[in-house]
Amino acid sequence: MRTMSGRVVYRKINRDGGYHILECARSMVTRCRAVMLPRFGGPDVLEIRDNVEVPDLKADEILVRSRAVSVNPLDTRMRAGYGRSLFEPLLPLILGRDVSGEVAAVGASVTSLSIGQEVFGALHPTAARGTYTDYAILPEFELTKKPEKMSHVDASAIPFVALTAWRALKSTAKITEGQRVLILGGGGAVGFSAVQIAVAAGCHVATTCGVESIDRVLAAGAEQAVDYTSEDIETLIKGKYDAVLDTIGGPDTETLGINFLFKGGRYMTLQGESASYADSYGIIVGLPLATAVLAKKQLQYRMSHGIDYSWVYMRADPEGLQEVRRLCDAGKFNIPVEKIFPITQVREAHEAKDKRHVIGKIVLEVD
Repeated sequence: MRTMSGRVVYRKINRDGGYHILECARSMVTRCRAVMLPRFGGPDVLEIRDNVEVPDLKADEILVRSRAVSVNPLDTRMRAGYGRSLFEPLLPLILGRDVSGEVAAVGASVTSLSIGQEVFGALHPTAARGTYTDYAILPEFELTKKPEKMSHVDASAIPFVALTAWRALKSTAKITEGQRVLILGGGGAVGFSAVQIAVAAGCHVATTCGVESIDRVLAAGAEQAVDYTSEDIETLIKGKYDAVLDTIGGPDTETLGINFLFKGGRYMTLQGESASYADSYGIIVGLPLATAVLAKKQLQYRMSHGIDYSWVYMRADPEGLQEVRRLCDAGKFNIPVEKIFPITQVREAHEAKDKRHVIGKIVLEVD
């Protein structure tokens, strides 16, 4: 049946013969404004369209009235053509991974969240309908309640980078209290997330970063911060580590990170090559080739150094997202926002990110 507000609801029968109402499928919103990517290129290719269709919700999906969305490096890379082997057939598409806003409608099987609640979350990297829109659609497991003391702007900067770091440290390395963790690139959003997650887990944390980030990472609990632009990392960082997260990537940092590990430790890099190989050789050839390259490196480092080697990507993790929210509420996690643009200035925001006019996190505010 349809409610007065225009939403469709269904009766779900309970075991005792009673029922409760589940809202689902549709809301009054069928069209909305969105930032569209019609083709790959520079910031100028982005288009704001006012009459974009809002699809019907699947049973496990939630319609979110967006209040703020952040600009991640993945967004600007996708805009420029990264992942074209996957995304080109889907053009035009909506960019954006992060969102903070309010629940506007829920699918039939959604039970953890209800209409009107403030939420935040992040889409999987391969999602085609992103969050640069007045109304974003996310599966239930990719959302949770927004940290109570945070604004939508601050909350929107967190989920994607936090879950990327969480995947590396908690899901892959399975860090535990007392272990030693080295973050290469702790000044970036993922690196700073990793510092805070490792500190909260009771680990001893060292990191490399630019001089402008040293005070920030030390205040977050890192025991050592080395300025990679002017100091000798190999000389200043002492001892071996149980886990190394390399947010920079490349032969130099890979060699550096590998050599800092205990035997049995784990090296993780964000610069996995799956999408690059798929773009270069096509999905059918590229993905198996990337798998072979990864397997070769894993075998190489296991034999030569006795360590595990991994490529790490963001993955939705309901438990991780809820734990990050708890850390936020406890004042133990935040991602500083350096610049806020209205969503109507999305081109300017992408240009600032491309040219590194803004080093930290950029957020688009959705009025």
